[in-house]
Amino acid sequence: MTDALATGRDGAVTNWAGNITFSASELHRPASRAALRSLVAGSRQVRVLGSGHSFNRIADVDGDAVEGGATALVSLAAFEPSVDVDTKARTVRVSGGVRYAELARHVASYGLALPNMASLPHISVAGSVATGTHGSGNENQSLAEVVRSVELMTADGQTCVLSRGDDGFEGAVVSLGALGVVLALTLDLEPLYTVSQHVFGELALDGLDFDAVSAAAYSVSLFTDWRGPRFNQVWLKHRGDATVGFPWAAPVSEPRHPVPGMPAVHCTEQLGVPGSWHERLPHFRAEFTPSSGAELQSEYLLPREHALAALYALDALRAEVAPVLQVCEVRTVAADTQWLSPAHGRDTVALHFTWVPDAKAVLPVVALLEERLAPFTPRPHWGKVFDAGPSELGARYPHAADFAALAGRLDPRGKFRNTFVRSFLRPFLG
Repeated sequence: MTDALATGRDGAVTNWAGNITFSASELHRPASRAALRSLVAGSRQVRVLGSGHSFNRIADVDGDAVEGGATALVSLAAFEPSVDVDTKARTVRVSGGVRYAELARHVASYGLALPNMASLPHISVAGSVATGTHGSGNENQSLAEVVRSVELMTADGQTCVLSRGDDGFEGAVVSLGALGVVLALTLDLEPLYTVSQHVFGELALDGLDFDAVSAAAYSVSLFTDWRGPRFNQVWLKHRGDATVGFPWAAPVSEPRHPVPGMPAVHCTEQLGVPGSWHERLPHFRAEFTPSSGAELQSEYLLPREHALAALYALDALRAEVAPVLQVCEVRTVAADTQWLSPAHGRDTVALHFTWVPDAKAVLPVVALLEERLAPFTPRPHWGKVFDAGPSELGARYPHAADFAALAGRLDPRGKFRNTFVRSFLRPFLG
């Protein structure tokens, strides 16, 4: 298993995109529970990196030392990797460092499946659910919603298990890494199914029936560069033999990459060729492991009822957005129950932006974007670039105070909190 973390010329550890240089001078990779327990016990602050695909400081420590002791930046890539399938219960227990690509292949070999996957299969399972990552589909909830139990190593080195139905469980999955080290997750599975992927060409924004388009397949993605009032591509993923007509755009005749001008060789197979769920639901092939990403990313999730109004608000910003944009993807997510999930309690439309790798040019556009989307109460993806402050974020999560209480109970001294997490929780800690 390889890390998507990069090492700079001076030996510093950076994230996948290279826009974040982590504060710690060393990345710890414990290989056993005993080594992890010793590391946690001997550190004043601990943060765990997933696969390094976050674009902000959510995973960072505050420095090489904080008041009262040292900090530890931890990767679980080498930690007791395991994927244990229970075919009778239709569940899988997956350890904290495993990525979706490995998990999916193993689960599929047992004739079982997950209901959904994110567009990139190279991200860690624990890191993905901790930040509320999602796939696509009107009826498909976030990846966190299939988690039925979480095993945590808490600040005292003990193991705490929270399962569906337990007090506080809804706050333990999308946890921002603030409760402890995720040792393992148990996920619900379903029988194996196939998916076929069809790509269509240009779709005009004017006259768009968003409800009909987003319901046209099991998973629907709309892509645009916002250089005009249109979507350049529409990707439909049909489950099993189910197909629905798509009268709004013409099918393409050759495979496409979401980013205009990029070769499609690393994308999952298109043109309606059926394949196993894990080989079609992601946009990119598991065999293609990205070593670096020349991009920044932002994403905003807002009530689906505002989808069309939000798209017109973006269309009015084409002159500002297009020059710093590689591609924008529009997807839908069903409401879920996780306290800090951006899709909590509301059927959602997700507006994802892949920017050029120029923070000075991108950040003013991000601020403008948030200003124009503010009437729709957007919740930014926890692991991406955003401008919203703690008070704004807290007001958009009705269970923020409940999460703060849970964090206070499981980690009373704040060993697993960093500046990012504390700034969000501070208004609710009393």
